[in-house]
Amino acid sequence: MFGDEAYWLAALFGLIRAQILAPLGLVVALALSLHILLTKRDVGAAIGWIGLVWFSPLPGGVVYLVFGINRVQRRARGLRDGPRAIPRDVPAGSPREDHLAPLERAARHLTRRATVAGNAITMLRNGDEAYPAMLAAIAGARASIALSTYILRDDEAGGPIIEALIAARARRVIVRVLLDGVGSGYFVSPAYRRLRRAGVRVARFLHSPLPWRMPFLNLRSHKKMLLIDGWHGFTGGMNIGAENLVARHPRAPVRDTHFAVAGPVLAQLVEAFADDWAFATGEELEGPAWFTTPDARGEAVARVVTSGPDEDVEKIELLVLQAIACAQRSIAIMTPYFLPDERLVTALALAAQRGVGVDIVVPARSNHRLVDWASAANIRPLLDDGVRIWRNPAPFDHSKMMVVDGVWCLIGSANWDMRSFRLNFELNMEVFHDDLAATLGAHMAACRGPRITSEEIAASPLPIRLRNAAARLLLPYL
Repeated sequence: MFGDEAYWLAALFGLIRAQILAPLGLVVALALSLHILLTKRDVGAAIGWIGLVWFSPLPGGVVYLVFGINRVQRRARGLRDGPRAIPRDVPAGSPREDHLAPLERAARHLTRRATVAGNAITMLRNGDEAYPAMLAAIAGARASIALSTYILRDDEAGGPIIEALIAARARRVIVRVLLDGVGSGYFVSPAYRRLRRAGVRVARFLHSPLPWRMPFLNLRSHKKMLLIDGWHGFTGGMNIGAENLVARHPRAPVRDTHFAVAGPVLAQLVEAFADDWAFATGEELEGPAWFTTPDARGEAVARVVTSGPDEDVEKIELLVLQAIACAQRSIAIMTPYFLPDERLVTALALAAQRGVGVDIVVPARSNHRLVDWASAANIRPLLDDGVRIWRNPAPFDHSKMMVVDGVWCLIGSANWDMRSFRLNFELNMEVFHDDLAATLGAHMAACRGPRITSEEIAASPLPIRLRNAAARLLLPYL
């Protein structure tokens, strides 16, 4: 009897598969293939997605619908005509007449922002220097505070900042806090819960436990900025957590750099935060509490560069490519994760071939082993072409910076990987300033440990090379 039931169930399933699932799969595969052909710019990504939906139409189609469609770009377009719509014509700002003039013009075209002079930018090392300065700034706020960060922990480092934000609200300062919906805790976010209970306006960027909102899971806000009264602030790559209090010897210390910023470029930082806040909450920030005209405070010429899978797609990567192309003497890079795509690898290799000194500092060991493996398989062509890559000894250093020809600097949140350049929402700042360039250059030189050689990579055992090569296949997702 049970054999007959099994037979009829198998026959029924075969009928359903032949009469319903197969035609449905064909329709799904065809429809999604048309969508992929019309929307995917990257040929490799398009081929991969089309292969997936034809190999397994229904499960593959679900995966594509969840992770393959950029719904964030559609939402950004809806804000395009808002109060801070991107202008079509951008003033020249502070144009240059040297060999970096093409870089300045390209960045103006990419960002639709002008360079502004009169800024003071100071490097702060680790949370030991950055957090006290941030706390003092919050305590002195009189009109408004904006905080955007990927990670805010309610611990020895983040706890005092949370308390300071709550205290600022109690003295009638307008406070807005934007936390990433994954980085600051997807299921449980103590910092978010504590701020909200205290009445602080706080939002979680692209966060929802609802399954139909899961397409946003892979698109994170990696930006870090604290803005006080529209007059001064902080930006860079540092999260807020006890691991950055290196002088207190945490169990897993993370070194990092952040930057205090004062001057007219603060207006661009405020605009960037206001756009993100409107994107996440629908609330438009307006009025003199937010938008001011900061006085000149220094000699640096600067401009904010935002990037993300919305209207700012790939802008930081394109700016970096232009900077490499304009370099005549030197390129210095420091990054916690070094997984550039073929465009960047080729640009760096060509720079080295034409005689530019290219030095890259990476951690001896990062906090993601898979990234280290993939990076080891990705750097061989650079080493063969004369690019010098240096290991930064432990503890892990999360700093991100770039200097070209001792003049042009790039600081901010973006790592040198495809996730930062194409998926994450990032905020960097380009700065033309000899003194800052010298400070960053000296810092990177001091972090150089043993140099990685092509012979060392080639001499790795075959199992290690195979493991690294396999990890490299995940480069678009790391």
